[in-house]
Amino acid sequence: MTARPILLLTLGGYAVEGGFDRRYEPATCYSPTIALGRHAGPGVADGLWTDYERVLEIASELGLDGVRLSVEWARVEPRRGHVDYEALDRYAQVVSHAASLGLHVTIALVDAAWPAWLGLEAWLLPWVVPHVLGHAKRVVAHVGDARGVVVFADARRLTRGGYVEGTLPPWRRGEHEDAKRAQRQIEEICARLEADPVVGAKIVREVLTIDLQEGGLRDARAATQYAEVHVRSLVKGTGPTEAPSGLLVRHSGEWTLAPSPDVLDLLR
Repeated sequence: MTARPILLLTLGGYAVEGGFDRRYEPATCYSPTIALGRHAGPGVADGLWTDYERVLEIASELGLDGVRLSVEWARVEPRRGHVDYEALDRYAQVVSHAASLGLHVTIALVDAAWPAWLGLEAWLLPWVVPHVLGHAKRVVAHVGDARGVVVFADARRLTRGGYVEGTLPPWRRGEHEDAKRAQRQIEEICARLEADPVVGAKIVREVLTIDLQEGGLRDARAATQYAEVHVRSLVKGTGPTEAPSGLLVRHSGEWTLAPSPDVLDLLR
């Protein structure tokens, strides 16, 4: 009998943690358009940077498989060459807490937001490659309780949205050749990390990312060609990278379930 894939609810740090792209906070690739008023930033978001533990405990109580957590590069390395080890310690603490609750944890090293100092055209610039490799090795070594690693949370969405559809940084449209070039550089980064003895041992290669919808979840449970299915999202979040929906919503400081009971049953 072929095992079903592990279903992990995502937590996109930029959208849920709070503390990005305002004065004296880590700046991301969204900071230029936020400053121009073209996007609303995440602001305080759901404040999970100081309160990840509660939503993880609820995930465990609901009987979910686990979570995919984005380790936000802009928080870990807010300036080129300046690593915030307190931030790394916090991510390690969050992952350790989730593991102690029996949750499977996979971490995403690069999600939809990256440090402003990399520039908007980061995935076309060869000098960016060694910085991604260094970031990946640093995080994996420091956040030891993560069972899985994905280098890019959704690489094709990143390149298509950035260079073809104009929905993501650098907000260009119809640039199919640059999208291919960016995809090739991302594939090079992933190949080099897969060959790394520490990072490569944890990389999850067969991943499907879907939204939190009953039909998609039913199909995903039967998709045995995937090792993990990443479901957006445990918490919807706020700002330009918020998920379409979330399993949990907060009202008056209390977390409650948002979807139908059928959706929750499919997640268990």
